[in-house]
Amino acid sequence: MNKPERIPLSRPSITDREVELATDAARSGWGAQCYAYLERFEVAFANHIGVPHAIATSSCTGALHMGLAALGIGAGDEVILADTNWVASVAPVLQLGATPVLVDICADTWCLDVDAVRAAITPRTRAIIAVHLYGNLCDMDALQTLGNEYGIAVVEDAAEAIGSTYLGQRAGAMGAFGVFSFHGSKTISTGEGGMFVTSDARLYDKVLSLSNHGRVKGQTRQFWPEMLGFKYKMSNLQAALGCAQLERVEALVARKREILQSYRDAFAGESSIRMNPEPEGTHIGAWMPTVVVDGQSGVMANGMLEKFVHANIDARPFFAPLSTLPWMPPNATGANAQSVYERAVNLPSFHDMTNDQIARVSYVLLEAVRRA
Repeated sequence: MNKPERIPLSRPSITDREVELATDAARSGWGAQCYAYLERFEVAFANHIGVPHAIATSSCTGALHMGLAALGIGAGDEVILADTNWVASVAPVLQLGATPVLVDICADTWCLDVDAVRAAITPRTRAIIAVHLYGNLCDMDALQTLGNEYGIAVVEDAAEAIGSTYLGQRAGAMGAFGVFSFHGSKTISTGEGGMFVTSDARLYDKVLSLSNHGRVKGQTRQFWPEMLGFKYKMSNLQAALGCAQLERVEALVARKREILQSYRDAFAGESSIRMNPEPEGTHIGAWMPTVVVDGQSGVMANGMLEKFVHANIDARPFFAPLSTLPWMPPNATGANAQSVYERAVNLPSFHDMTNDQIARVSYVLLEAVRRA
């Protein structure tokens, strides 16, 4: 028996506009024009987020690495973040020699539990990384209140939160700095790539130098690094793609939200299924529709994923708690982080997904739940 057509988890939406700008960059973006699209993308993205400064980078991980380095974080310092995260959020902390302190998530938003953050603060705490997981939003008011109370920087990992807003402010614009991802799976994609954004002019200047081997902006002496930096610049070719994608950002986010709502409608009659929350005052970009099945149902993530494999659908698992990675420094595993991981799956949500494909995904999940 032939398998049904495969439904991928994600893929970028590429139109003639992306091809046009990328082609122009390939043909003419050299010499004096080698940063033309890069600078254009940075200005447009900063305007979109609502901050004065943006730096396009080779990855979101690199942007976070430089931002933390610019804050002076290093050996002997502690950085608090949620136990539920992709490794990219904790890797720069370890690479700088600091100690990650992992705390539990809220059972409903899957983001940082503010009470757990407060309990984890010590005299060595230098930063809190607020990761807006799957486009859901951290409680930024409460976290910034903590940051101000203890003199701790709150930074936003908004890798997955294009289109998400908190009390009218865009994700990434509220902390000491924010970082974004343009991986091929993201709502806006440049293949690989990221962005650092901030309203802090001094932090911006420091990260700008770090991004280009420590060369200071305006330095008249050529090839003279004032500090030891990194090489985390985005290419002009990638930036051209990003410019075209950013022109369509509202439509790209709106389609993500439409797909999430279609899933919500499909599961509305099944009380054991919960999806991405949208608390009052928030508007989520809905990057990754996620289903969490009630523990009383007896349905586990592994079983759901197995059903999707048989149906030729590319669903994916929820992030495992970072504390369970064998090479991580000792941290207690968060109870909610472990529980949600065992009962959650991410569903396909690419831009040109059809209603029939959404119905196929929904049917497989509902059958798994109802048969249990």
